[in-house]
Amino acid sequence: MGAPSLQDGIDKAGSTVRMLWKPGAAPWTPEVVQREYVGWRQEQTAWHEGVSISDLSHHMYDLFIEGPDATELLAAVSANNYEKFAIGQAKQIVPVNRDGYIITDGILARLGPQKYTLSGVPASQHWVQWHGEQGGYDVSFTCDPSTAYRPGGGDPTLFRFQVQGPLAQQLIESVFGGPLPPTKFFHTTPVTLGGRSFRALRHGMAGQAGYEFIGDWADGAYVKETLLQAGEPFGIVHVGALAYTTASVESGWIPSPIPAVYTDPELADYRRWLPFYGIEGQRPLHGSLYYENIEDYYVTPYELGYGKLIHLDHDFIGRDALVKAKENVRFAKVTLVFDSDDVRRVLGAGGDPGFVLSYARQRIETAGGDLVGSTYQTASLHPYHAVVSLSLIGLEHAVPGTAVEVVWGDATGAGVDIEFPRIRATVQPAPFNEHARTAYRRG
Repeated sequence: MGAPSLQDGIDKAGSTVRMLWKPGAAPWTPEVVQREYVGWRQEQTAWHEGVSISDLSHHMYDLFIEGPDATELLAAVSANNYEKFAIGQAKQIVPVNRDGYIITDGILARLGPQKYTLSGVPASQHWVQWHGEQGGYDVSFTCDPSTAYRPGGGDPTLFRFQVQGPLAQQLIESVFGGPLPPTKFFHTTPVTLGGRSFRALRHGMAGQAGYEFIGDWADGAYVKETLLQAGEPFGIVHVGALAYTTASVESGWIPSPIPAVYTDPELADYRRWLPFYGIEGQRPLHGSLYYENIEDYYVTPYELGYGKLIHLDHDFIGRDALVKAKENVRFAKVTLVFDSDDVRRVLGAGGDPGFVLSYARQRIETAGGDLVGSTYQTASLHPYHAVVSLSLIGLEHAVPGTAVEVVWGDATGAGVDIEFPRIRATVQPAPFNEHARTAYRRG
């Protein structure tokens, strides 16, 4: 008997929501990386006021895609523009189901005319590989899972170090003996250090200036140690797993949309192909927003703020549905800033709550109790002395300054407990980080 499939899990539980609903689930943090190096507050402050380094080598999946039909396949399963996708460029891939709901995004890097790497949450990688194999495309796939899920252990294929902050440029010039060649946002440039060649991607998760250095794992220890030593005069801070998880809240990236694959009868074979012990079967769903039907949690890429990435001038799965979805956007992505007194009362039992991190779907309501949206990721942000939540909210309530309430708690699976405490919050823009919102993608 083979390993259970996603469809096996759904059948045994009786529904997708029953399978995924796990009240009190611990929030995800990157594996292998130390939780804190100098303290999460100081680590968050470093990418705002100095320079930080984050080791992203272990927690992401990499799918290496290569072959004569690689571009044709990717264009058939995602909404992105591939005619203007340069070698050395990276972009968020936007795959949707036939009804226009997001599978999940990922970072797709073009390494050659028919050679790509897709990194991040593996749901989008599964989508690409399934359609490649079932569609008869002349493409090969090699998957490097995250360290926690790599069979038999072993090292990653790639190292990935992120250097960011106001002093990042000075550190980089010190390490490489001068500025790197001018590089557009989300483009790479080849670099060499100590005879080792790798890539520098102009990118930074928290919206600050910086680069992501990517190369062969065998060179990783040397590159990391060189960056750390050169960074000492600049006060470089190593970012731990706790602080790293909060960067996406600042930059406005929602890391946990529900992959819209659970109900379409035409995807039954796909669900039988997917493992139960994978992202689609194991990522927990919880919070005060409880729906019986998993489809009520589905969202479109327009609602996640990915409209600029969508190109409707080619045929792909879900294209016609996205044409309609563009005119029927229900939610806007916003940041909720929690009332500090309510945070201490609800999350800190009257005192300092310390580090807060949650991926729960908490109800967002008006003062009158009307449901208007949901939280997606909530975290402490020490540089702002606040707990904030990256959320989706109805368009009419998305105006900055709008007052709402967050219903904080975990439903048991039978609905919303009316005794859950409320936390007052104020709607603010997303990305919350001003640099990420106004200047991050220039150039």
